[in-house]
Amino acid sequence: MAPLLLWLVSCCVGASAAYTEIKKVAEEKVTLPCHHQLGLQEKGALDIEWLLTDSKGSQKAVITYSGHHVYDNLTEEQKGRVAFASNFLAGDASLQIESLKPRDEGLYTCKVKNSGHYVWSHVVLKVLVRPSKPKCELEGEPREGGDLALQCESSSGTEPIAYHWQRVREKEGQEERLPPRSRIDHSSPGRVLLQNLTAASSGLYRCTADNEAGKESCVVRVTVQYVQSIGMVAGAVTGMVAGVLLILLLVWLLVRRKGKKRHEEEERPNEIREDAEAPKARLVKPSSSSSGSQSSRSGSSCTRSTANSACRSQRTLSPEAAPRPGLATGTFRLGGPEARGPEPKRGHHTPLAKAQSTAGRLPGQSRPLQTV
Repeated sequence: MAPLLLWLVSCCVGASAAYTEIKKVAEEKVTLPCHHQLGLQEKGALDIEWLLTDSKGSQKAVITYSGHHVYDNLTEEQKGRVAFASNFLAGDASLQIESLKPRDEGLYTCKVKNSGHYVWSHVVLKVLVRPSKPKCELEGEPREGGDLALQCESSSGTEPIAYHWQRVREKEGQEERLPPRSRIDHSSPGRVLLQNLTAASSGLYRCTADNEAGKESCVVRVTVQYVQSIGMVAGAVTGMVAGVLLILLLVWLLVRRKGKKRHEEEERPNEIREDAEAPKARLVKPSSSSSGSQSSRSGSSCTRSTANSACRSQRTLSPEAAPRPGLATGTFRLGGPEARGPEPKRGHHTPLAKAQSTAGRLPGQSRPLQTV
């Protein structure tokens, strides 16, 4: 019995008084016994009263019978959950409580009175609460050669709560005992230490928390990691990061190159080409006009041309191409439509014949001029 309940019995009942102790799990139903032999001798003379003394020492009525009436809604905490279990008028005044709660725990006193005679009955009720589902945790890194602590704890439940660790058999031939180098931490009931971890330490572990009301359990898996495997994983992660960075760099270079090429294509129409070929000049057969007019007209034609080279060639050839007195030239000159002179008349061929005869006499001076 709990020390508090012993104190209640000795204080309220007396050390030598008889009492009954009952333990029940929460949410169950319980019947507290109370019997008497006081028959109904006079009308209205029988009184029955159940009292509860809680852990704080305060006392309150639970249910009463008086004046041919039953009063069972005396406390808000037990309203609708308490009643007489049998025919209390015939001698059985037992109390029944449904759906037990931890606050129902305490010392119950049954008092029966009839015509000045009293019968007392004392019952100590202890409500047990099963442990809540424990939480299994790992403390430390499960590395080969290291130590690892397994922690298990329930947040609620009637004390004392005992904790037990064991391995879960996952394959045939595997033992349920903890590894050989395991130590229980007595300062913390739900803690066990696994020392010098090896590959054989890997597996599933179960922790069971139990008390008088019941038990609950949880499991946790231990996977021992090798130092080499950790290095390989770190290397693989580093390689993946480097590969991603390289791909991003290649994409950036391609985008930059494409943008530069597009920029060059947009700037190309605005450039002035210095090596563009000059427009070709037309060859015009000279007329029988004087050399002075030919020179001036060729000069004006040259100024209108866009090619400087053709202009210089025409200007260089103009003095040499001047015909000697009395001779008609057979050369061609450069010129545009503006420099073109009046066409010669078709019916007169004398100047041309003279020029041909003169060319026969002066072979050195009859060589035709070529334009460059």
